[in-house]
Formats: sequence, C-alpha cells, structure tokens
Amino acid sequence: MHLHILGVCGTFMGGIAAIAREAGHRVTGCDANVYPPMSEQLQAVGIELVEGFEADQLAFKPDVFVVGNVVKRGMPLMEAILDDGARFTSGPQWLAEHVLHGRHVLAVAGTHGKTTTTSMLAWILDQAGLRPGFLVGGVPGNFGVSARLGEGRAFVIEADEYDTALFDKRSKFVHYGPRTVVLNNLEYDHADIFPDLAAIETQFHHLVRTVPSSGRLVVNARDEALQRVLQRGCWSSVQRFGTRREEPGGLCARGDPQGFDVLRGSLKIGRVDWELLGEHNQLNALAAIGAAEHLGIPAAAAAGSLSSFRNVRRRMELRGEAGGVRVYDDFAHHPTAMRATIGGLRRKVGTARILAVFEPRSNTMKLGAMKARLPWSLEEADLSFCLQGPWGWSVREALAPLGAAAVVCESVDALADAVARAARPGDHVLCMSNGSFGGIHDRLLAALQRPG
Repeated sequence: MHLHILGVCGTFMGGIAAIAREAGHRVTGCDANVYPPMSEQLQAVGIELVEGFEADQLAFKPDVFVVGNVVKRGMPLMEAILDDGARFTSGPQWLAEHVLHGRHVLAVAGTHGKTTTTSMLAWILDQAGLRPGFLVGGVPGNFGVSARLGEGRAFVIEADEYDTALFDKRSKFVHYGPRTVVLNNLEYDHADIFPDLAAIETQFHHLVRTVPSSGRLVVNARDEALQRVLQRGCWSSVQRFGTRREEPGGLCARGDPQGFDVLRGSLKIGRVDWELLGEHNQLNALAAIGAAEHLGIPAAAAAGSLSSFRNVRRRMELRGEAGGVRVYDDFAHHPTAMRATIGGLRRKVGTARILAVFEPRSNTMKLGAMKARLPWSLEEADLSFCLQGPWGWSVREALAPLGAAAVVCESVDALADAVARAARPGDHVLCMSNGSFGGIHDRLLAALQRPG
C-alpha cells in the first residue's frame, strides 16, 4: 500500500509514517515545515518528503491520503483530493484499521503526563519480554525513536483527546479500541476546540465506552473530573492509583519521589529507585505499574524495570552548564504542569535559585484561557521570565502579582539577555515551552559564557 501523509512532520503523524514504513508500506508525505530533526528521521527510514500542501502532489496517486489534523479546508492539496474523489482517511483511523486491530492496545490518556507514562509502560513491557509496539508523542530515552511496530501482541499508545481531522471532530483516542486505559488526570485544556471542562469529560467518557468488560481502567483516584467521568457509566474493572493507604486494592506510594515503595493498600509490592523528579512522576509510575499488571506483569517486576527508565527528551532535560549556571529544557506549557515541574526541581535543588523561563505557546495559552493561573504556576521560582507574543492579552498584567520577581520581554533575544544578566553561579534556569522556544537554550548558554 502507498500512503501519502499530510502533516507528516508532526510527532503523531510522523510516528504513523515510521510504523507504516516498518510494516512494509510505501510512504511519502508533506508538511508546511519540513526541517530537522523530524525530516532527517523520516528520510532515514525511506520516506520521501515534500514541502507544502500544493495540489500537484495528487500526482503521487497513492492508495490513500492520510490526513493529519493540521490540515484545513482551503489548502490546495486537500481541495484537490476532494475534487478528484481520491480516497482519504485520518491518521487515527488508518492506525486502528491497519496496526491496532487484533492487538492488546494499552492507551494512556490525560491532560498531563501522557508521553512520560506511555514511555514508562512501553519500557516495562519491553523489559518483560513482550516486545510491544508503541507510538509516543516524544522520543523515549530507552528507545531513541517515537514509534515502532513491535513484534508482540501489545501496543502502547499515547491517547490524545485532541480532534482527529477536519472531517472527524471526535477525539483521536476513540479510534484505538483499547483493552487497558490509563486515565492520568483531567483538566481544562485545548481551549481552541473545547468550550469547557465538561466537553472534555464527555470525550473521556466516549473513550470509557469503548473499553470491553474484560478490560481495565487505571484511574487517578485524586482527580475529581475523572470520578465524574466514571459516574456516567463504567463497564470495566477499575484499578485506582494515588489512593490513601487505608484504601484496599488501591496503588499508592511511600517515600520520596526519587525512591519510593509501591503499596497496594498498606502492603508493599514493589520499589522504584530512579532519577526522575516530582510527585507527578511518582503518580505516572503507579499508573504504568497498574496498567502493566493487566498484562500479567507483577508489580515488583514493573517497579524494578523503572529503575533503568530514561525519560523522554524535553522532560527536565539538562541542555548544558555555563558560568556555573545549569540550563534545562522542559515541555511544560499548562499551569499545572509548570507548577509540578518547578516543584520537582525545587525539591531537588533545595534553596538554590530557580529562574523559570516560559513561552505561552499552546493554543490554550495564546487564547488567554489560563492567564490567571500563571502566577500560581510560577510561585516556587525565585525569578520568572516570560515572552510576550502577538496574542490579545498582556503577560505583564497577568504576572503583576509576582511584582519585581517577573520579567516580560518582547523577543527571545531580549529574554535570553535578561536571564543571562540575572543569573548567578549555582542557579538553575528552567525553560518551559511546547515548541522550540526560538532556540533560547543555546542562546542562553552562549550568553552565559560571555565575560562580564
């Protein structure tokens, strides 16, 4: 089969491309921005890439055009596909029909922690000898690739609630047919497509409705929105995590996030010792352990596997050190994730100064839906630096409660210079964005190396 993938350089669609190529299909693709590293990764596995969405790509005459959700009506290639009557489908639908059908799908859903938890679960299954396939919205450190077909029956997938395609506005995850589902947490996000939290809860319940009675839901017991989702109806067994120790059957942790016992109720069933920071990663681990148990992997073995887990790139990734200042990169872009990330670093570095550097880049942030929570998300940092972009709200006004501890700049260069001037030896600079942030990490390291 020949697939031509529209929007191929996105992490999800690029993962589908790599899996399809591994399965023996011919794969070509296009995107508006074809550049490294994704372009190099795709070309390395034999995928021909085209820049842009021009109508002349109809000449590829593939068996099917696979349309990513970046594609809009009015794009010349999409209009040509419709006019020609060519066969097209969405990425999630193609994946469901050609890769996931007949496999034990383990889907990881939630507002936060999807990528990390999916990577943890894939690593646990791999270490147990199950040779799983996976599709992750990042590059897991243990695998070095974001997707693989796998040889075993298990397939682990990051289950995103974002919409499927211009012709299918359901959440991606309703296509996957999972037998095991992790519901990590649920907050308001994606303000560009969801009017409120209730609308997202409805999509999550659609996912719950697809899980068979022999399936399992692994659910964060601390999350009120998830409890509301389950109250709408639940037809599968439920493993709760993050519970109080007195709750029978629930998974909980005892100890510091960097070294903790895994408990079922009050009974110790495993131990995790690793380098990851923060209580959020402790909860991610419990979720992965609970999901792995559904495939018969004992909690002790799953927890032991996590001692060799290497986190996804851009999750508290140390980019370098200059002038005694350490510079980190993190994908956090929602206020809750930002607060958790800063809190995890705070517990590691103690009283050392943390300089938080943030770019409001997600659609939700650009719309200003979370601006009131920004001071709360940044309050554990000693200084906060934020980029003001061309959206219709003032970052400076939003951060006013932080007073002189917040600095707002109009460009990445000005932001890097301001951070470099403020930084002192022993500081930790944490850059947070779901994009490249204009290469601020390298700019900072270069500025910190300049004398005076």
